[in-house]
Amino acid sequence: MPEDRVAAALLSVDAVGFQPEQPITFKSGIVSPVYVDNRRLPFYPEAWHIVIEAFADAVRASFPTCEVIAGVAVGGVPHSAALSYALRMPSVFVRKEAKGHGKQQLIEGGEVMGRRVLLIEDLVTTGGSSLAAVDALRAAGAEVIGVLAIVQYGFKEAAHDFAAAGVTLHTLTHFSAILDAAAARGTLSASQAAAVRDWFRDPHGWAARQGLTS
Repeated sequence: MPEDRVAAALLSVDAVGFQPEQPITFKSGIVSPVYVDNRRLPFYPEAWHIVIEAFADAVRASFPTCEVIAGVAVGGVPHSAALSYALRMPSVFVRKEAKGHGKQQLIEGGEVMGRRVLLIEDLVTTGGSSLAAVDALRAAGAEVIGVLAIVQYGFKEAAHDFAAAGVTLHTLTHFSAILDAAAARGTLSASQAAAVRDWFRDPHGWAARQGLTS
C-alpha cells in the first residue's frame, strides 16, 4: 500500500519519532509524545524519492485538473519544487508574510490568476499556515483545488477549519500506518504504542491523563 511505503520511508530517516516519556510541546500548547520533522527527507534521497513519487501518484489520481503546484514556505517548498519538476508543471511558493522590500509579494514564482492550484504541505498540525496560504492564493485569483500533505495529526479543529474554508485535505499516509510500521520495526513498545494511541484519541487531555500537568 502506498501509505505503508511512505510511513516506512519517514521512519527510516527518523522523520517521525515517539517519545511518550519525554513529550514535546507544540506552539499551540498541546503536549505530544509524537514528533514529525519532514525537513529531514531531502537529506535522504531514497526515502525522499518514495515520498515524491507518492505525491505524483496522488496528483494524477485525485487532482488531475491541477495546473500549478504551490508550496507553503518553508516546509512545503522542497517537496512542491521536486514534485513540480517531476510532473513538469509550473511551481510557486507562498510566503508566510510579504517581504519588506521589492515587490512585497506573498506568492513567488509566477501568476496564479485563474489557475487551478494544488497546495503542498509537509505536515498539517492545526492547519493555520495551510489555510493562510489558501487565503493568499485565492486573493491572487487562484482556484485552490486542495491541499496535499505528507501527513497530518488529525486534530478536530483542523478538520473543522478546512471544512469551513471549503478546502479538501489529502495526505500521503496516516498515523495508524506509521504506528503499525514502527511496531513492526520494533522501535515502539506496546506500552509506548498505547500511550501514543491514547494521545491521538484526545490530544488536548493527554498530558493531564499522564500526570504531566500541575
